[in-house]
Amino acid sequence: MFDKTLLANKRILVTGGGSGLGASMSRRFAELGAELIICGRRLEQLEQTAAQLRADFGGKVSVARCDIRDAAAVEAMMETIWCDGPLDVLVNNAAATFIAQSEHLSARAADAILAPTLHGAMYCTLEAGRRWIAGHHKGVVLSILSTSTITGRAFTVPSAMAKSGLLAMTKSLAVEWGPRGIRTVAIAPGPFPTTGATGQLRPETRDSGPAAQNPLGRVGKHSELANLASFLISDQAGYINGEMVVQDGGAHLRASGAEDLLQWSDAQWAAQRAARTKT
Repeated sequence: MFDKTLLANKRILVTGGGSGLGASMSRRFAELGAELIICGRRLEQLEQTAAQLRADFGGKVSVARCDIRDAAAVEAMMETIWCDGPLDVLVNNAAATFIAQSEHLSARAADAILAPTLHGAMYCTLEAGRRWIAGHHKGVVLSILSTSTITGRAFTVPSAMAKSGLLAMTKSLAVEWGPRGIRTVAIAPGPFPTTGATGQLRPETRDSGPAAQNPLGRVGKHSELANLASFLISDQAGYINGEMVVQDGGAHLRASGAEDLLQWSDAQWAAQRAARTKT
């Protein structure tokens, strides 16, 4: 399945591709022969990641500084990308989240999560989709979601809402765009530790961690998610459409992942809010 040419001749845009899971997926895509565009808000980080990918694999990797919360910026980015030819794959990976008591969420805090996670992914999908349809070009949209789409998740309500909205988009567009040769698929990862998300979701005051609660007794490896993503966007998965694949070691069958937070004291929540404000 993972022949070195699996993704050859495919142009792939990865949002949030400069770090975390986005960088791990980009690395695997490059290793399998893809041409990459990685986008995000931090240009220096994007360029560092791109330079490393070029050094390791020698393929074509370009960067696009873009705040996907801005619909006009997304449109401009897609126009620039299409000047060199159409994309073949869009990976909606960029997202934001943090734990909070919902009654303490301000509109600004909720929008800080909804804007990149839901609106940004939608903007990117629509801009790619309309160009694919106009050019009679086949495409694939892979969205990185969450098991909160199945269980819900306390204390990360805006994120759960956003990911559930993207699952609805995945299922809806599978029917609407499938006849145009466009597949929409998704992955719902469990715990795959990253510097950014782990710091926001699992402060030091939380419990012993997700590995102890997982049926397999461990967290996921980035290579495992990158391999699944590579398969789903490849022609090998050409008959998979509108589906979300859960990759969490069975954790969501046991709990939503937020139950320990029900035991937090008001003092712990106050400390968490103060830490987030300081950050």
